[in-house]
Amino acid sequence: MRYSIEKLGEKLRTLRERRSLTLREVADRAGVSESLVSQIERNRVTPALDTLLALADVLEVDLEYLFADYHRERPVQLIRKAERVSFTKPGVRYERLAQLAGQDQGGGIEAYCITLDPGAQTGSTEYGHQGWELGMVESGQGELHLGNHTYELHPGDSISFRSNAPHVLANGKPEPLRVLWIISPPKEAFGKAEGA
Repeated sequence: MRYSIEKLGEKLRTLRERRSLTLREVADRAGVSESLVSQIERNRVTPALDTLLALADVLEVDLEYLFADYHRERPVQLIRKAERVSFTKPGVRYERLAQLAGQDQGGGIEAYCITLDPGAQTGSTEYGHQGWELGMVESGQGELHLGNHTYELHPGDSISFRSNAPHVLANGKPEPLRVLWIISPPKEAFGKAEGA
């Protein structure tokens, strides 16, 4: 969601009116034309940064106030239970809960409910990948093989780790294993969700 420039123009006009300043007075003090101030207030023109700084100075307000709405408007992804995308591979079912790409330095997350049938496993014994993983057991029991270590997992247990070492989540028990699994940053392709 992009910040609406309309809110910026409205805020500048409201601030000017509260201070009982005319367009001409603001323009003269900011060193710009009256027409430009009017167009900015009516959202016809997006002000250059130096112009915006000058207007903020004249109106005695900081930029943080002008862009407060921008900080409140963030991408939100809502996935209803019935709309979850899922895929399977032998013995393993993935239900995607979220996939949010980060806008800065490879951030973001993807999250899954993963169900492993008895005897099934997911992950790789040969390679890891960049990032971090966090898993929590909802039901069943399993094992996480991470590098040369094995961790037993029981209902309610959570485990987090740097995922650059080979790792495998396995279910050696007679009942299904269901986990909530979060990977950051997201993998490139949906079909490659093998984090555990």
